[in-house]
Amino acid sequence: MELKLYNTLARRKEVFLPMDGGRVLIYTCGPTVYADAHIGNLRSYVFPDVLKKTLRRLGYQVRHVINITDVGHLTSDADTGEDKLEQAARSAGRTAWDIAEEHIGHYLEDLRRLRIELPDVMPRATDHIAEQIEMIRVLEKKGYTYRTDDGVYFDTSRFPGYGALARIKVEGLQEGARVEMGGKRHKTDFALWKFSPQDSRRQMEWESPWGMGFPGWHVECSAMSMKYLGPSFDIHTGGTDHIPVHHSNEIAQSEAVTGKPFVRYWLHGEFLVLGEEQRMGKSEGNLITLDELVERGFEPMAYRYLVLNSHYRKYLTFTWQALQSADTALMGLRRLIRDALPEGTVPKPIAGDPPQGSLEASLLEAVCDDLNTPKALGLFWTALRDGALAAGKKATLAVFADEILALGLFDFSRLEQSEDVPPEIRHLAEKRWAARQERNFAESDRLREALTAGGYSVRDGKDGYELVRLDQGRG
Repeated sequence: MELKLYNTLARRKEVFLPMDGGRVLIYTCGPTVYADAHIGNLRSYVFPDVLKKTLRRLGYQVRHVINITDVGHLTSDADTGEDKLEQAARSAGRTAWDIAEEHIGHYLEDLRRLRIELPDVMPRATDHIAEQIEMIRVLEKKGYTYRTDDGVYFDTSRFPGYGALARIKVEGLQEGARVEMGGKRHKTDFALWKFSPQDSRRQMEWESPWGMGFPGWHVECSAMSMKYLGPSFDIHTGGTDHIPVHHSNEIAQSEAVTGKPFVRYWLHGEFLVLGEEQRMGKSEGNLITLDELVERGFEPMAYRYLVLNSHYRKYLTFTWQALQSADTALMGLRRLIRDALPEGTVPKPIAGDPPQGSLEASLLEAVCDDLNTPKALGLFWTALRDGALAAGKKATLAVFADEILALGLFDFSRLEQSEDVPPEIRHLAEKRWAARQERNFAESDRLREALTAGGYSVRDGKDGYELVRLDQGRG
């Protein structure tokens, strides 16, 4: 079965053809660990996870790298401002190393809770300073660099075709302001190595042929990806915000070093937004973390379902009502699957390619069309609701779907909890639902508070409600 992926570089869907037969090499831009990832960040790791699981189902071996940026990411893409780790450390009165360790741990826990498989390699920028220095030395030797009073910069005018990924028209861009003893020559030039400030000492700095300092953000990804995947590899993933600067710079410096094409397929996920296409982000001050979803009684798989129910290349508008609907849908899927299990036994996974014309083949075909998970979910729902389809067929399809979608479809613990609600709690919930139907919202709110005091939250849907234990969702 062909896998078609939308390649940002070509601006079209292309049939995926790996460089090395049955082996696929993937690099995903990882987190800058100065703060916890928000749910918008985490969306960027769900679609590579589906991609990886799909490739394996198609018979490929996959080597996947996600980096950790723990130095060099400045507060401005223009190579100005303060290092985000140093800034966070100063604000917290802690070391930058401790800040990084804390948020790496939280990031790994978020991946686990979202059933995102860990990569084969997760390199840290601070562990690869030597590789970054060597890459800059090669660029310097080839004439791609120049020095300013604050660092070593890549001269983008020396690299023909700079900005092809982002369709940047370099000609006509305003040049960077010149300062005494140099300055950026072109607006698109970027820092490879930044000198430590003269008037202060950084926590993270290293000796280099150019003086004490630290690497630029962009060179980190090139050095680490090429170390673990080679000078050229198959797929690079990230968010759309990386296209105009970070990924364009990665291509320029990498291909300048090797003289070879860097990446064949570039995949970019779109933003998660909060109403009226307002981007969620740390700088915007409107971020929501996975912990907050859990604290409100939602399990992480509800968020994964919400993400999969929207195509990765489209904006995803987050609302609490949308998350509630996703949670209700996920519980509905699990209920249908549980009812279809023959004697409660989960079937074994299908080995090899699914039979042509089978429901499994149709679901896989949907995902192979540029990771069209919304279509795959629609096909799955239709099959589970088909009264003419044998229960055993439904159960086998559910096993196949969960291999790729990874929604925890066979985790029935919440169904059992719902069925084990104490009678007094159920009575309060029924009274509240009746008050709500009568539009007696004051009484409805009072009964909601009583339910909360009893250890339960209530989620209203179009045709009913669901009770959720407040301690559920973790682990």
